[in-house]
Amino acid sequence: MPHLTLDQSLVNEARSLAEHIVAPVIDYIGAHTTVAIERATLRLLGVDGVDEAGVPLPNRVVDSARSLLPGGILRPFVTAMLRHQLDAQAVAEAIGRGELILHEVTGDDDAREKRDEEIRWQVQRGVERIRARRAERSALVDKLGNPPMPWLYVIVATGNIYEDIVQAQAAARQGADVIAVIRSTAQSLLDYVPYGPTTEGFGGTYATQANFQLMRAALDETSREVGRYIRLTNYCSGLCMPEIAAMGALERLDMMLNDALYGIIFRDINMRRTLIDQLFSRRINAAAGIIINTGEDNYLTTDDALEAEHTVVASQFINERFAQIAGIPPEQMGLGHAFEIDPSTPNHLLHEIASAQLIRDLFPGYPIKYMPPTKHMTGNIFRGHELDSFFNLVGVLTGQGIQLLGMSTEAIHTPLLQDRFLSIKSALYVFNAARDLGEQFDWRADSLVARRAGQILREAVELLGQMDDLGLFKGLEAGLFANIKRSPEGGRGLDGVIERNAQYYNPFYEALLS
Repeated sequence: MPHLTLDQSLVNEARSLAEHIVAPVIDYIGAHTTVAIERATLRLLGVDGVDEAGVPLPNRVVDSARSLLPGGILRPFVTAMLRHQLDAQAVAEAIGRGELILHEVTGDDDAREKRDEEIRWQVQRGVERIRARRAERSALVDKLGNPPMPWLYVIVATGNIYEDIVQAQAAARQGADVIAVIRSTAQSLLDYVPYGPTTEGFGGTYATQANFQLMRAALDETSREVGRYIRLTNYCSGLCMPEIAAMGALERLDMMLNDALYGIIFRDINMRRTLIDQLFSRRINAAAGIIINTGEDNYLTTDDALEAEHTVVASQFINERFAQIAGIPPEQMGLGHAFEIDPSTPNHLLHEIASAQLIRDLFPGYPIKYMPPTKHMTGNIFRGHELDSFFNLVGVLTGQGIQLLGMSTEAIHTPLLQDRFLSIKSALYVFNAARDLGEQFDWRADSLVARRAGQILREAVELLGQMDDLGLFKGLEAGLFANIKRSPEGGRGLDGVIERNAQYYNPFYEALLS
């Protein structure tokens, strides 16, 4: 049962406004595709690898057929498969060697029907591969069991996938439930996906299909060892959002950072490109049973957390609506927020409880992802450990689903093994000590927590009203979220947006929902 008595008319208004804000964007998305969506489509058919120059084959195929993309890559590509009696990988390799060129599709009605029937069959095979990996996860969870929520989520970020595996397995043995492999700095700005296992990266490890495969196998091994299923997280935000979503689905990742707005605001990726890409990527996530994690916590690291909490809630309603249209069910919607209020604020803890409890009650049944304090961390690791303990207490008190554990040296360097160990042990202690604390009471209507939560909700609805008046593109241009302004025509990736023609065909959109 919810712990707050919220004004349901405000909650309904927020969802109605979000629906109205998103609707014209969906119309825009439906009239466009992107180079990343077409590359992801090829990956779902089975295309992988690089050419002799190291260029990923999906890039080679899509770049070589740029004039054909208004109709989608599938018809010319599958026509080549049929004409040359080759599978998808062989066609891509031939294009990579310069031996084959895709052409505008021609032919009579019978030829077109035969080709489209083959496309539908190839698409169904691709979707079945994703669903088979999802079934593997379900079987392992049934066999090994789920840990109680909040799940303990920790990061590894050495840059070397083999070192990441050592650290990830150690964390799982120490009690971690979710391992996130932090992606190498600025990979989100690359308009291609690196290939193969990688051993160098700055601030993290490259997201590649080979790296996903290696880490998934290692965590499966450790899952059997510790007797509980260990989940794996990576990032599919950025210019290759749909492709990385496809790779994650094929390699059985369990969570992916996938936000409709994060790349626009914090990575200056063109908003048109991002919003088109997020729909297809989330369709893949939905079919794969992958929990998406949104990035509203970042709003509170760039803006004042006490003053900007309502922006988190407003964005969550918009992210929720985009996710619903993509077919993401509530149990796969890990909306994000954070414990980032200045600790010198009087009643700091009560304000943090108010925002956390509000978000928990607004989105019941969602595995909410709660982020630790970082903005106000200092070199005083003892004070940092205290802040993280308060954060853990609020997480278990308010029933958050996914708890990204803070590290006492988070703001100083990449966490070491002992930092992660101390964070896990501290969280386990707090979670055990206060496991049922939230079930012992409700918040009085006149309490600081209830009044503050009501204020945040009212301000979120007001902000959504402003966004609705302007439209999402203009609202982002005005800097309504995180106080960062972005132009609809600016940022990276706009040149990868393609207007569809009347012949555009990509049945993956529907098949992923079936």
